[in-house]
Amino acid sequence: MAFLHRRPLARLTHCNHIQNNAKANQDGVILMKVQRSNAEWRNLLTPEQYHILREHGTERPGTGPHLYEERPGLYRCAACENPLFLADTKFDAGCGWPSFFQTIGPDAVRELEDRSFGMRRTEIRCASCDGHLGHVFPDGPRPTGLRYCMNGHALRFEPLEDEG
Repeated sequence: MAFLHRRPLARLTHCNHIQNNAKANQDGVILMKVQRSNAEWRNLLTPEQYHILREHGTERPGTGPHLYEERPGLYRCAACENPLFLADTKFDAGCGWPSFFQTIGPDAVRELEDRSFGMRRTEIRCASCDGHLGHVFPDGPRPTGLRYCMNGHALRFEPLEDEG
């Protein structure tokens, strides 16, 4: 789990973007809250990323990155670099979006009830910047039985560096 402490903060160093109420989780990892204006988010993100992360959009199935990524590594929020999923929790759900059965930790994401489009779902947002990532469903594999169905454009993949 070396990834937890290697969080690059280069894009988050301006004090007005980080709330003063950052706190440590149960493992002692500092949880940073990132706030930016819509103009700042538009400048930082691609149009597709902005639509998904800030406007709660969804990419068409099979069109986003990371769907077929199989290397070991870490998936981070594309907006704020918050660690979200380890690659070994990724699985092929056959749904057209990268799917994971577990987050990197209990403080990585937050869940909200989503009743849009006449459905009742659980939306997943980044716990750090509140960016929309996707939804979680109770039809995943063991050991959790969960399927975190994420928009590929909302994620950034960091391959595991060879330590040899």
